[in-house]
Amino acid sequence: MRHIFTVLTASLIWVASCGAAFAQSGTCSGMGLGARASLNGFIPFPASSLWNTDISAAPVDPNSANIINFIGSTVTLHPDFGAGTFHNQSLGIPYQVVAGTQAKVNVTLGAFFDESDPGPMPIPSNALIEGYPKPGNGDRHVLVLEKDGCWLYELYKATLKSGNWSADATSIWDMTVNEQRPYTWTSADAAGLPIFVGLARFDEVSAGAINHALRFTVPTTRRAFVAPASHWASSLTDPNAPPMGTRLRLKASFNISGFPADDQVILTAMKKYGLILADNGSGIFISGDPDDRWNNTNLNLLKSITASNFEVVQMGTIFTDANVPTGPSPTISSFTANPTTVAPGGQSTLSWSVTNSMYNIISPQVGPVRGVSVVVTPPATTTYTLYSTNQFGRTTASVTVTVQ
Repeated sequence: MRHIFTVLTASLIWVASCGAAFAQSGTCSGMGLGARASLNGFIPFPASSLWNTDISAAPVDPNSANIINFIGSTVTLHPDFGAGTFHNQSLGIPYQVVAGTQAKVNVTLGAFFDESDPGPMPIPSNALIEGYPKPGNGDRHVLVLEKDGCWLYELYKATLKSGNWSADATSIWDMTVNEQRPYTWTSADAAGLPIFVGLARFDEVSAGAINHALRFTVPTTRRAFVAPASHWASSLTDPNAPPMGTRLRLKASFNISGFPADDQVILTAMKKYGLILADNGSGIFISGDPDDRWNNTNLNLLKSITASNFEVVQMGTIFTDANVPTGPSPTISSFTANPTTVAPGGQSTLSWSVTNSMYNIISPQVGPVRGVSVVVTPPATTTYTLYSTNQFGRTTASVTVTVQ
């Protein structure tokens, strides 16, 4: 992941009808537990999310041919996931599902601390780091889904040392709504997007359908972004370079019948939901989870497909330095504790009144919250901070509970 900052560091995630419900075959709480667990049919985020939108009949972008040529019409598709290891590293970006009882820990923030979501986060000590068993110096993503609260936690450049987690960037996603990070903010991904939702996962392929868009990379992107992306990572202004968030679609005329059944599932998703550009990297590398059940021989057949077999779906507004939206951050009318003084082991109720907020986090101890109150048991005198965030920024308020 490459973040390039000049006058503006950019972030945008398009939001549609926040909180909309949608029918699906599974629930968040019905997910399995553990590393690479099955989601049992659950699809993160509402149907109105651009990740989950059927774009098979969407118009082709007027600049499609030029963008494909910029990427390179002969560049071949590459599944950046599979079974086994390469140079002692697993193939793909791992994830794990934890229960709501998983202990939350603090995460020390690094380079992008001011655009990160604070902890605590339910990151297990044995959470898989991208590239395990020897993560090396790559992006080192850690992805954790907390199934009982339906939250997604993502870390970039994650490190576990002496039992303590640190990361250069962190983001928390409410999987029940179309959450958006503030404009000009990044996430754990270069485009400011959630990573997990764009992975090709073995559990969905084995079930016969991928019902969302897939994450992909190209070597060079434009200093711009389009929905649903949130951040650019380039200084190049060439209008033919793809902005972050560009969506490719495998052409309807492309014959997939000669591919193995598991490949056909992936290719069908590319026709129905497409590929969303999320990072700078190798040309048309598709992200997925590492799983020893993948058939690498079948996956390698996808490398016969070239960029010329794709088209760019109409992008809509292209955001650059000149037109990043602005607006009011959330308003915190009150953030209180009752009582404000407790005996050791005593409890206090934190309550808040917030308007124009998309998601709220209380640090330390609590993490992301819904509703208007939460009960805490401070281990010592503690100052709690409410972080209230929407697409335009973040507002904070603090209250102290004294233990005596």
